[in-house]
Amino acid sequence: MKIKFIWMYLLLVSFSVNALAWGFEAHRYINRCAVFTLPPSMFTFYKYYLGYLTENAVNPDKKRYLIEGEAAHHYIDLEYYGDNPFNKLPQNWNQAIQQYAADTLLENGILPWHIYLMKHRLTAAFRNKDIQQILKLSADIGHYIADANVPLHTTQNYNGQLTNQHGIHGLWETRLPELFKETYNIFIGQATYVEDPQKAAWDAIMQAHAAVKDVLRLEKNLSQSFNKLNKFSFEKKGKSLRKVYSEAYATVYHELLAGQVERQMRASIKMVGDFWLTCWIDAGEPDLNELLGVNLAEESKEEPFNQLQLQVRECGD
Repeated sequence: MKIKFIWMYLLLVSFSVNALAWGFEAHRYINRCAVFTLPPSMFTFYKYYLGYLTENAVNPDKKRYLIEGEAAHHYIDLEYYGDNPFNKLPQNWNQAIQQYAADTLLENGILPWHIYLMKHRLTAAFRNKDIQQILKLSADIGHYIADANVPLHTTQNYNGQLTNQHGIHGLWETRLPELFKETYNIFIGQATYVEDPQKAAWDAIMQAHAAVKDVLRLEKNLSQSFNKLNKFSFEKKGKSLRKVYSEAYATVYHELLAGQVERQMRASIKMVGDFWLTCWIDAGEPDLNELLGVNLAEESKEEPFNQLQLQVRECGD
């Protein structure tokens, strides 16, 4: 009985390290900060529903194991497409499915294409003054945009599993923001209109992917030189005890990254605000103050994934 308990405890501890993603708190923080980049004509509305936009920033992560096809919206494994993926992968979805089978694209993640689809859906929600969809899609697109700015969401080696660096996903995306986000300069300035949203989504992916080698190399070198006994620690969160990278280890890694996490978080905040603004402008700048105080109905179910290709075709350039 004692052996069984120890085994279950070790399994739980291991899961708590490896299952971490761009953390819930980081996603909430990014959506919250993005609200304050908006112009007055949007700010009053978004500030009124700040709690909703903040709390629901994590919904896509909650749904990824429940809804078929959802997981593919969060990443893109660029290495599958060779040494120069950006020269091979069409940015336009219609062209991409002509060059690669849809199943191949789905298996390797469709994050940048999904952001573009979400942009069109949010624009339509603004045009229809559908408050439920405006808020839901605003929160969701904020999540996907944040994911696009994370290096480890652009690589097959997303958790260091190919280089014996298991857990680096949670270290970069959750532990570092958890410890250091309050020191970041998140005064981004005002949101600006995005002339080419499709290109903007891919630009974010390219910038994030360019950092993958440093993310992995710096942690690998640090792990080899750091005292193994001090690499991890245990922290109590609520009623559970979790194994985490020690504050000492995280601090050194954070310093080696030289502001990388802060830069990507700032890029996420600015890009979320930019896309919200762009969707609203493209919808004809509807008066959002008319929607203040409207009761929110129960969230509708997700569309079946088999409709995705049709949806993208309808809005693809």
